[in-house]
Amino acid sequence: MKLAAIDIGTNSIHMIVVDVLQRRNFEIVDREKEMVKLGAGVFATNRLSDRAFDTGLETIQRYVQLADQLGVDEIITAATSAIREAQNGEAFLNQVVRRTQIAPRMISGKEEARLIFLAVRNAIAIADENALVLDIGGGSTEVVVGNQDQIRLGTSLKLGVLRLLDMVADQGPMGDEARGVLESHIRFLAQQTLAEAREIGFTQVIGTSGTIRTLGEAAYRAKQEKSLRSVNAEVVQLSALQDLTEQLISLKPSKRADIDGISEKRTDAIHLGGILLLQLLEMAETNAITLCDASLREGLILDYLERHSQNVVTLIPHQDLRHRKAAQLVYKYGSDWEGNTHIAALACQLFDQTQTRHSLGDLERSVLEYAALLHDIGQYISFRGHHKNSRYILKRADPRGFTDEEMLLIGHVIRYHRKAHPTKKHKKYKRLSDSQQQIVRVLAGLLRIAVGLDRTKNQLVKSVSCQIEDQMMEINVGGDGDLALEMWAAEGDRDLLAEALDCTVHIQSSSLESLKVS
Repeated sequence: MKLAAIDIGTNSIHMIVVDVLQRRNFEIVDREKEMVKLGAGVFATNRLSDRAFDTGLETIQRYVQLADQLGVDEIITAATSAIREAQNGEAFLNQVVRRTQIAPRMISGKEEARLIFLAVRNAIAIADENALVLDIGGGSTEVVVGNQDQIRLGTSLKLGVLRLLDMVADQGPMGDEARGVLESHIRFLAQQTLAEAREIGFTQVIGTSGTIRTLGEAAYRAKQEKSLRSVNAEVVQLSALQDLTEQLISLKPSKRADIDGISEKRTDAIHLGGILLLQLLEMAETNAITLCDASLREGLILDYLERHSQNVVTLIPHQDLRHRKAAQLVYKYGSDWEGNTHIAALACQLFDQTQTRHSLGDLERSVLEYAALLHDIGQYISFRGHHKNSRYILKRADPRGFTDEEMLLIGHVIRYHRKAHPTKKHKKYKRLSDSQQQIVRVLAGLLRIAVGLDRTKNQLVKSVSCQIEDQMMEINVGGDGDLALEMWAAEGDRDLLAEALDCTVHIQSSSLESLKVS
């Protein structure tokens, strides 16, 4: 099943096209975005300008034609703040219907908040703890508090970058007095909602939409001096956003695009977005925000799938976001989910049993688990070199739920789970930091043994236990039946772990005499 979602926003008109894989999983196959700025001047004149009206119609027509060419089964469309408030908003939607035969929904601010939260919950692993989600648009800001099971608060504030631009009527540098007036206005409109959010309680703040993602990525680049492959799940500190906003406020619009990560199309109002975001974060009493690359359009898809679940085959019954994404790749590329889950369990047992030696933590354990789950998806391309093929696939996969560093490490652990040991002659490995290189060596060494212990694919090995004394590590293997092939394979692949931990490794079971490698 193929679906398209068109988000007729105040600042931009977006479309995504997805292949549906199950009720809560889909793969984005195309993205389109046009910064039409439907809301430019709307909040001062209460009308869409002739330019915005015509450009918006042409953009939506083009999107619908593209969706048809891609074989989309259904196009879901929603219009937000600018269309809600413009006197000619209904006339605009009537023209959309006449020209394209699709009927957009004009959704309320509260419904927009709900749909945004559906998207964020599907892109960020928020689990059972409450998260505060902020979405700054052109005409409104959505504020939501919720977890995987329920939304505790969901509302829309009449605060957006184009609305604020109409209020200040100046795109240039902002003085202290004008800034003070603007900040007072923001706090007046948002303080009660943020107080309610604090009373409910939340453990993290998540930001989505183009304005927040642009500010977040630009702040990240300024501090880290590098760009992000994906902004999703990356954390940006309040102090970095404060420094960026001060810089944006002091510049003319023509100079703001000189800042890495700020596009020319956002230079008119991005400084106002910075002021708005800082005020919201200060009222939330937080010092950091987690970025999310999913928004209303993904929420439209998820809402459609929930309402039409009887038409969607469920292949992967996993509730946890990361496991759903891993399982999605495993099924897509024809790997064995059950077998890879068994290998992941063995790898994590080895990790836990050897922690006193390697001193790695939760992040590295998670990297090992997902590397084990995904280690052989490259066999879809070919068995020979499938460790490299798996990393190739992963590099081009949807990284929802994972940070850039996690994806980088998972790919390298997969790359070195068989064949050649990592060496600084390998260009991609050489680019890793010293600590990352050691993490890869340890985790790849553990994964090699775990894969070996399921050599026959019969899941005969049930448990492993490790004893470490001085420079000696003894791995005891327990299981059912004849483990000869499993032991043989594991013993042949223990060199990397021995090198990484600078010790001698013994592997033994009740049915096979222990062998030794130094």
